[in-house]
Amino acid sequence: MKQITERQQEVLSFISVFTKNNSYPPTVREIGEHFDISLRAVQDHITALQKKGFLALTQKKSRSLRVLADNSVEPDTFMSRVPLLGTIAAGRPLLSEENLDGYVNLTEPFVRPGKTYFALRVRGTSMINAGILEGDLAVIEQTSVAVDGQIVVAVVDDAITLKRFYKEASGIRLQPENPAFEPILRKDVRVVGTLSNIVRTY
Repeated sequence: MKQITERQQEVLSFISVFTKNNSYPPTVREIGEHFDISLRAVQDHITALQKKGFLALTQKKSRSLRVLADNSVEPDTFMSRVPLLGTIAAGRPLLSEENLDGYVNLTEPFVRPGKTYFALRVRGTSMINAGILEGDLAVIEQTSVAVDGQIVVAVVDDAITLKRFYKEASGIRLQPENPAFEPILRKDVRVVGTLSNIVRTY
């Protein structure tokens, strides 16, 4: 059996874990969304894995991938289907259908059993000194409480923001990690989650 590239192994492992958790394989589109790559790139990986004897594929069916060999995936690997939120509209519940931009499938250590998550695509550079860059996928654990110093997603003036949380005598300070941005000071801030992980693709 021929060797496969690191990216091909990642694709193969994702297909294997997805199939185990859902009892059916992912579609080409779901693989593309997970890795944030084009459908053509996914097809290229699948074709290479077929030629090397790691995957079987039935033509003209959307869920026809079958893993023939993959020794990299632990049998108990946990995976969760995490909602990806777009622009949050005022008055709508956070995870309402109107706010959803789709879903991403994430495995440990990005997600853990027994917890609820959502994901946001980072916009802007206000948290750059915390290593959070524009375009990153922020994986957020749903919670309404936070402790000083945690990076949180908070609702401020009917918009959501990703900042570091501090409780002060006068209220809540949401601190950016970029000196070019001013902190947000409010008496009442609604925390909707804390940062769990950052997913970055190259």
